[in-house]
Amino acid sequence: MTSAPPTKARAGHIVAWTLVSVLVIVLAVFAWIGVRAYLAYGHLTGAQATAREVAADLSDPTIATSAVPQIANDTAAARELTSDPVWRAVETLPWIGPQLQAVSTIAAAADQVASEALSPLVEVGTTFSLDTLRPVDGTFDTTPLESVADAAATGASDVGEAAASVHAIDSSALLPPLQTAVTEIGVLLDQTHTAIDAVAKAAVLMPAMLGSDGPRDYLVVFQNNAEWRSLGGIVGATTVVHTDAGSISLGAQASSGDFSRYDGGVIPLSDEILAIYDDKPALYIQNITQVPDFSLSGELAQAMWLRETGQTVDGVIAIDPVTLSYVLEATGPVTLPSGDVLSSDNAVSLLLNEVYQRYDVPAEQDAFFAAATAAVFEKLASGQADPATLISALSRAGSERRLLIWNADADDQSVLDGTTLQGDLPVTDDSQTTFGVYANDGTGSKMDYYMQLDSAVGWCSDGGETSDAALTVRLRDNAPADAANLPSYITGGGGFGVTPGVTRTVVYLYLPEGSEVVSAVTTGTVTTTGFGGGEHDGRRVLTWSTDLTPGQESTALVRVRTPHTPSLSVQETPTINTADTASVALSCEVSG
Repeated sequence: MTSAPPTKARAGHIVAWTLVSVLVIVLAVFAWIGVRAYLAYGHLTGAQATAREVAADLSDPTIATSAVPQIANDTAAARELTSDPVWRAVETLPWIGPQLQAVSTIAAAADQVASEALSPLVEVGTTFSLDTLRPVDGTFDTTPLESVADAAATGASDVGEAAASVHAIDSSALLPPLQTAVTEIGVLLDQTHTAIDAVAKAAVLMPAMLGSDGPRDYLVVFQNNAEWRSLGGIVGATTVVHTDAGSISLGAQASSGDFSRYDGGVIPLSDEILAIYDDKPALYIQNITQVPDFSLSGELAQAMWLRETGQTVDGVIAIDPVTLSYVLEATGPVTLPSGDVLSSDNAVSLLLNEVYQRYDVPAEQDAFFAAATAAVFEKLASGQADPATLISALSRAGSERRLLIWNADADDQSVLDGTTLQGDLPVTDDSQTTFGVYANDGTGSKMDYYMQLDSAVGWCSDGGETSDAALTVRLRDNAPADAANLPSYITGGGGFGVTPGVTRTVVYLYLPEGSEVVSAVTTGTVTTTGFGGGEHDGRRVLTWSTDLTPGQESTALVRVRTPHTPSLSVQETPTINTADTASVALSCEVSG
């Protein structure tokens, strides 16, 4: 056998050793990456667990003071483990590179939040207590809120940047578990941003609304959910709240019967609104929330109050009995002059149904409502409400669009931009597609106490620049079988041409901006008229009307073609059972 020449043999050995060396280096690199990824995962998991414990009770910011440093230690370690030169070099490789980039981006975002965004709030939290927000002799000290403003604004900005970096990750190239992690972290960061941004906005706006820079007057309007309007219910009672240097006092009160009808409307309405709603929102105080835009409701209420009393209010605030029930969780039960004990458990049924069965005269009903308002206000002003529970109650009401605020001052109102407190029309943009479902009573009654409104939305096709989205809306009448025998003030007594016991509902379906109707039909146990409608501020509006008797239901099925976005949602009239309504099945099989 002839042996290989020494030169070739030597070359062969060099190639072999080179390949072995490269393989060893590659294995070492992947071992390095693997170990560091495993350690980083451990730190991120620890940070997530601690964050969830904090998130379980966000009503008191002092809870986070001990937890945030622990979270920051974990996120800093994860960021260091996923940002060394070896890791960065491997990020440039195909397939595995996007996985590593996603992990390092998540680690960096989490560390930015823990180490940069929350740290200033922790420093403030060491000296801040919610008990300082308790009013003393009817006066709030706004200084603690003002001390939080800068830290909260900085924190909101940093969290917003972190959330944007995670949302920018291209999940299409990621493994399924990592895709899920990116989605979950993105949602968590969005929620954190919303919470801190709310603190920042409150710290800026609340001192001003409490009269820190001069006296203010706000008209509080109470929406009655037993008689639906788009934003909640008819306005049946109003009261002025006066603030000055942190002190709060009740001013004049009025019921809907104290407002006269305005020939031609109290302020001009646009042609678009007139085509859909006629001029009723500008004629009657009961109808100011019929158009689902609280900025218009605020202007209408301000103008009506000025015409009736000569007083110009600085803003308008809307609440409903459900909000009052949440507040009563913080104040505890209150005893009314009638002897009734108003509590979080009975506020809705007592104020929206029992009072109408007890009193036939509207003036007596109004007196009952005024007494309830005064009793709850007195307990709030005396500092008997638990601050943490009260903040949680108002936050819940705001998220359910039951608490709405309009400031006449444009700068003050701009602070609320992007929040549910403004009661804006549904927004569709590059990140979200939103339908609007707004129910209105057409019976002139309090029968909506028994009505149930459910809705669902979903994509009917995946991906692409445009997709089909479906909206399903169901109305069900849960009134007792003998509803016709209820007091006439509840049934309407046939005053608007509707037989007692029948509930007429008009629903305005706001379709996403830029969408095209594919089909729209109604189904159910009753026959309804076809869709009417118009257009409002770039949104196609379908109007749907139905008459229901106890036990009957009707469903609207709408399918539209619209640009595909990551988020699809529906904005709905808040009813007394919004939080626990039965689910309705989404249907993409719409024809018609």
